[in-house]
Amino acid sequence: MMLREIVNRSQGLTIHEMRCNQNDYYEVVILSSEIQSWEKILTSILGLPRKPKGAKPSVDDLNLTRASGGIRLNQTLFERSFGEYTIIAKFWPWDDNKHITLKMAQLS
Repeated sequence: MMLREIVNRSQGLTIHEMRCNQNDYYEVVILSSEIQSWEKILTSILGLPRKPKGAKPSVDDLNLTRASGGIRLNQTLFERSFGEYTIIAKFWPWDDNKHITLKMAQLS
């Protein structure tokens, strides 16, 4: 499973803002109203969240996400290893409760 395959499965969902679309990093702003659809896609590929929203991030969570901005209490972190690489995905909810930044990275 490559990061691009996850992105392709999200066809049809609203992208409010495209921030970065590279082979190893993807960042978009999505609508909170579509969070369940995004969660379904990510859970089907990456499994249940490693760190659910509201759970305190562990030291390992912080180390894993350091290069992509870290992880906070109100954010969700998904992670799965695929042999030679790992894919992480993070939901960063906005204060307006209407938008969420989704960051996904393929780590070597």
